[in-house]
Amino acid sequence: MADSTTRRWRCAVCNHIYDPADGDPASGIPAGTPFENLPDDWSCPECGASKADFEPMG
Repeated sequence: MADSTTRRWRCAVCNHIYDPADGDPASGIPAGTPFENLPDDWSCPECGASKADFEPMG
C-alpha cells in the first residue's frame, strides 16, 4: 500500500495523475511533495480542477 509520499492522485475531471515523485514543477511544486502538502489553492495543471477533485490511487 502506498503512503503519502508515494501515493499518486487522479483528477476525476480529466484523469491527470499527480505523482509526488515528480511534483508539479510548472506550479513551483518540487519533486517529493506529498499531495497532502500541496497548497489548498493548487489546481490540476491539465484542466484547472481543484485539489478536491482528485482521488487517491491504490
